[in-house]
Amino acid sequence: MTSKTPQKHWSDSIVELFLRAAASGWVPASLFQKPLPAKEARAARTGKLDIEIVSHCWQYSHFLIYQLSSLALYPPTKATVTMTVYYNSEDTRTAAVLDFFGKQQVHGVTWNWRELPKNSLFRRAIGRNEAALATKADWIWFTDCDLMFRENCIDQLAELLQGRTDSLVFPSRERITSLLADDDPMLNFDPKDLRVIDIDDSRFIEQTRDRATGPLQIAHGDIARAGGYCNSLAYYQKPAAGWCKAHEDRAFRWLLGSQGVPLEIPGVYRIRHVSKGRYTGSKLSTQIRSNVRKATDKH
Repeated sequence: MTSKTPQKHWSDSIVELFLRAAASGWVPASLFQKPLPAKEARAARTGKLDIEIVSHCWQYSHFLIYQLSSLALYPPTKATVTMTVYYNSEDTRTAAVLDFFGKQQVHGVTWNWRELPKNSLFRRAIGRNEAALATKADWIWFTDCDLMFRENCIDQLAELLQGRTDSLVFPSRERITSLLADDDPMLNFDPKDLRVIDIDDSRFIEQTRDRATGPLQIAHGDIARAGGYCNSLAYYQKPAAGWCKAHEDRAFRWLLGSQGVPLEIPGVYRIRHVSKGRYTGSKLSTQIRSNVRKATDKH
């Protein structure tokens, strides 16, 4: 039996435009978000923290392999990590990567693979919301599969989070590549010869961040359990026909009433790329999108 593919209605476009405007501060978040735990009511955890990392992967296995490798190569010692990845088994290369890493024993890391129907996977807020409401972690890091947690990243984060009750924090710096082409050797691997693999550090440059953008959102566990990830915004919990641009990232910060508190977290690396392989559309629209990314790239 096949399920119907959700189609975007014109009214969805109006709702999306309204929510994007609202998240810019034109509408009080209190109209949509029930009160979240006050700062003094949130647990100020100390000691060995439990951190959940939530990632999504659709046709991005060539990035995911680096993300999961980073935890295997630089396992945490001052925290425990639950690495949650949302995927769909029709993406056979991603499924192969997850199967490989699921067999790797990494001290301090628990692998947690969560399969979603494709249409639910395509709306990233759905998986993030599920994870947020169910998490047992002290802190939950919402990220993308092109981000890596390299040397001392998780351990330093755990130290910086000792006793904190902020609703949202983020790395003040990350190291990024230039926009890599599809045929770049870094983006190609043989799914029949999977292994733990590291990146070439020399290809990354440092960039300063000023807010908790989509892959850099680290929320307090009490906040996540109470509000989910845009749980109060029904539009962002609707399955979609294709991969959606993540406008809900800004909405999440709006609902929390915070752009995030910057922390000096080392070892945050991100691979950047010209093509967006997870998006569907014509070859022409894909080429236009790639050209726009090149034209607007500042690095």
